[in-house]
Amino acid sequence: MPEFAHRTRFVALVVAALGVTAAAAPVAADQRPAGVSAAAQQPGPFDDSFYVPPRTLPEGEPGDVIRWRPALPALNAANADAWQVMYLSTNARGERNAVTATVLVPKGADPAKAPIVGYAPGTQGPAFKCAASKAIERGTLYDQPAVNDLIGRGYAVAVTDYEGYSPETTPTYITGRAEGPAVIDAVRAAQRFPQAKLSPDAQVAFQGYSQGGGAVMWAGELQPSYAPELNLVGVAGGGVPGDLNEVAEGLDGYAGFGFLAFAAVGLDAAYPDLDLDSYLNDTGRRAIAEAKQQDCVVELLAKYPGKKISDYTDRDPLPTPRWQARIEDNELGTRPIRVPVFQYHGAIDEIVNTPQAEALHRRYCDQGVPVTWKTYPVDHLAGIFAGNADAGQFLADRFEGKPPEPNC
Repeated sequence: MPEFAHRTRFVALVVAALGVTAAAAPVAADQRPAGVSAAAQQPGPFDDSFYVPPRTLPEGEPGDVIRWRPALPALNAANADAWQVMYLSTNARGERNAVTATVLVPKGADPAKAPIVGYAPGTQGPAFKCAASKAIERGTLYDQPAVNDLIGRGYAVAVTDYEGYSPETTPTYITGRAEGPAVIDAVRAAQRFPQAKLSPDAQVAFQGYSQGGGAVMWAGELQPSYAPELNLVGVAGGGVPGDLNEVAEGLDGYAGFGFLAFAAVGLDAAYPDLDLDSYLNDTGRRAIAEAKQQDCVVELLAKYPGKKISDYTDRDPLPTPRWQARIEDNELGTRPIRVPVFQYHGAIDEIVNTPQAEALHRRYCDQGVPVTWKTYPVDHLAGIFAGNADAGQFLADRFEGKPPEPNC
């Protein structure tokens, strides 16, 4: 069924179920739940304008809900209640922004007692149509086995889209200082969203792979100062791009060049002073403009194998002082994570090279982080499936209060 028809049919069902009418009375300010803006009392919009942040963001704190609507996740409709939310967060420059996410609560579970997992999806692609929330509705999210396992264990799951997924903006891909807050604030939004009925004191964990692995490590590093109220008990991240310079070196001229190009676009979106366009040649400008409109992860893999930075630029921006300063500011391992960590990686990862992940593991160990490190005899794409069961069990053990078994 085409996406528009799917959404139109769903809107009709929602309106009928909720009894929403144009004359619906607004909720008085003093009756409004804390953490929910005045505009969020009724669901919607039900088209893609939902993803477009308000021109002026409402007052509030990171994690407060700006708007929401029921969601129909193709592969979880039978086992979870679901909503899409837009919430306040913080961008890489420390400014307020708005991000969207999907909140899933398992049917049959007591939401007041359910742990919450902030799930950070892997690379989706630069085009708006690639947003994780859209993939969840289509049933095409490649992280779906992990989401299914978490829901099956009785956990609520908050899946961020990350910053920049709207018809008018560009995702700030691989920018850890934007991704970490997006993951954290998706959990806060789930806790503050009245319909989910989740506890503000719930146990919380972060899980993700690839881009998501980096995002949850950033969330773990930032949590003590950014969200000390969260009852965080564990972080599970795989395929982690901890050192962006090292990862980039292994992509230029190789199979994963599309990810390197998207990373440059994402950093440029996060930091406009980088001025990526000034480095591009005509081929680069055309390719990036097309990618922003069309490319998801499959296209990133299929269209650019063996390509090089020099194919798309007049000069390489990455070694310049301005770019290096931003890249170094988004390098993991500069502060310890305060809870147990499960970090895993494919031993023959050809996209996010294994040595830089091992170096991050060693840095965390040196900082006293209780890290359990494990490798699997697989490449990058297979790593998410190879490590999923161990990641899920690691989080289950943390929720049950079992002591970790670090192997530093």
